[in-house]
Amino acid sequence: MTIFSVNTKGSRTRPGQCPATFLPAFRGRAFWFGLGLAGLLLSPHPLQAATSPIQSDFSDDAVLATLPEAPPVPEQLPTSATELADRVQDLIGQARGTGDPRYLGYAERLFQRWPESPLNDRLLVLRATLYQSLHRFEQAREDLAVVLERSRNRQHRIQARLTLANLETVQGRYPEAAHQCRQLTRQYPGLIAASCSAQVTARTGEPEAAYRALETLLADADSESPTARLWAEGTLGDIAAQLGWTVAEKHWQQVLSASPSDLYTRAQLADWHLQKGNHREVLALTEGHERVDSLAVIRAIAMLRSHHPDQDTLIRQLRERFSEAQWRGALLHQRDYARFLLDVEARPGQALEQARDNWRSQREPLDTRLLLRAAQAAGNPDTLAILRQWLKHHGQTDARYPEDAS
Repeated sequence: MTIFSVNTKGSRTRPGQCPATFLPAFRGRAFWFGLGLAGLLLSPHPLQAATSPIQSDFSDDAVLATLPEAPPVPEQLPTSATELADRVQDLIGQARGTGDPRYLGYAERLFQRWPESPLNDRLLVLRATLYQSLHRFEQAREDLAVVLERSRNRQHRIQARLTLANLETVQGRYPEAAHQCRQLTRQYPGLIAASCSAQVTARTGEPEAAYRALETLLADADSESPTARLWAEGTLGDIAAQLGWTVAEKHWQQVLSASPSDLYTRAQLADWHLQKGNHREVLALTEGHERVDSLAVIRAIAMLRSHHPDQDTLIRQLRERFSEAQWRGALLHQRDYARFLLDVEARPGQALEQARDNWRSQREPLDTRLLLRAAQAAGNPDTLAILRQWLKHHGQTDARYPEDAS
């Protein structure tokens, strides 16, 4: 499908306890640090990034981007809440497995067309998961709060709790995340709850203690489900990378061996190899995943640095893809765009704007590292000072951060 311009001048469970629908929320994307620093960072001054203008001045036959054909999606509205939930869950799963955000749009459209209100607990959890995937964090938080307040279904409450814990961690609200992890431990003790707590502990000053504790639990958890064990392996990989330990690669490989469609883990491992200059490994991990923004950008960087003969083709495709998303006002993967601007296009000023805007809502280590690097490249000491204060406040260290970040 080719998009033409418009002439605007004219006209992740324990065995036996949860059904297949109960899966861990997204791992990855992490303290509320008081009004002073938060206000400085989130206010219009001095860190406000200007919204990218939507371009409309194109010739009538200009090709903005060429998109793959849209996958077929049934237009008929589900006949029951159960059918709606099954279909939405399937679409979210396809979005996760393919990296194609259009599936999220299809799921949202189903919710918009659904005539019944209020939604039941399962649908609220699914809508919150959808909102989180679309970076509408406050709307997700509201749906999850309703479930936790009213639901008497243990499975729905556990899934809501886990999703909320992940959301708080993604946004860097560590006290809130720790509270949700403690509640999850009471309701659903095991490796998933332990992974939840370990991730928060690692990002608030004690990564080695968090790693050792979770490593011991995993070694002794023979009765845990494969899902829970893989969840713990992935978390151990994330913490090991934070510590700069090479065992991170082993943990992530364990996850990918069992779940090749885990795009988050694939991107983490590819990025790990990219940092070490292992371009051949990066290209192998990202081959066939050029439609996934995070993996495509990492692949483009590896191609550029290794002088790959196909680099221009992929870079052109990414440039078109990001331009089209900006034209539609639907740039979902802002971190990836910022990294593309910084490491491929060599435009640190614009990369800083995008990375800073992204960090306002997402504060995973990868988001923080990117903002640190962009601020250094753009020569922005004010942003660096704010980030260093935030890191110091939480005791957060990461071997992947620039050396002078602390």
